[in-house]
Amino acid sequence: MPLPVIDLIGLPSDSNSSFERGPALAPNAIRRALWSDRGNLACEDGQEIGIDFDLRDRGDLYLREDAGDDAVIAEAVEASIRSGATPLALGGDHAMSHPVVRGVHAACGPVTILHFDAHPDLYDDFGGNPRSHASPFARIMEAGLASRLVQVGIRTLNAHCRAQAGRFGVEIVPMADFAPGMVPVLAGPLYISIDLDGIDPAEAPGVSHPEPGGLTLREVLAVLRRQTAPIVGADIVELNPRFDQNERTAILAAKLVREVSALMVHNGS
Repeated sequence: MPLPVIDLIGLPSDSNSSFERGPALAPNAIRRALWSDRGNLACEDGQEIGIDFDLRDRGDLYLREDAGDDAVIAEAVEASIRSGATPLALGGDHAMSHPVVRGVHAACGPVTILHFDAHPDLYDDFGGNPRSHASPFARIMEAGLASRLVQVGIRTLNAHCRAQAGRFGVEIVPMADFAPGMVPVLAGPLYISIDLDGIDPAEAPGVSHPEPGGLTLREVLAVLRRQTAPIVGADIVELNPRFDQNERTAILAAKLVREVSALMVHNGS
């Protein structure tokens, strides 16, 4: 019987980033950490890459960093699902989530999204750019690509994004007094989006917009482990290798690749 397949798809783009560039360098930094001999390919639930499931590295998509990239990304993600695999996208900045979810929607219909982040990324546009990395979830919700959006780790909610959350019915789990059990167990099909700045910069310093007071990696994993729905896609975004320290954030991202992949297999994605 063939092994379940997770498609690792690199999205080396940061043209829609604000303040700092650098996330376009992230996919290869995560790959180096993932395949490094410093660790092994075992996941915390006992599954092993290459034994219990295949992690098929599809390399980086050729992106021109213009509006045409959205179609390239969506088509690659849809093709991955239709081939029988589950796509796990490596950003890049968070603008990548919109076309990835669009590709998932084309194959699976509306999804439930579990989103980890310091920022809600719900701006109608940011700096006049509706494709900004601060706007992907506004684009996703207004297009009807998701039936439910639950955000975890948010600690920068301004008045505009609060109004946007109300407009789209977004559920934000408060960061103050956070506990993993506060996050609901969601119905599928489930999509997971992990912005690495959702994790406290003490653990994940290599991001463009560090925000103190964030989640621990252990809290993120606890939230993920509570989810039982089939997972149809995921992204891990916003690593900025320019600001990483001793590859700490890349190593953390590589662990998330393993653990999210294992959960995809465990939940029968």
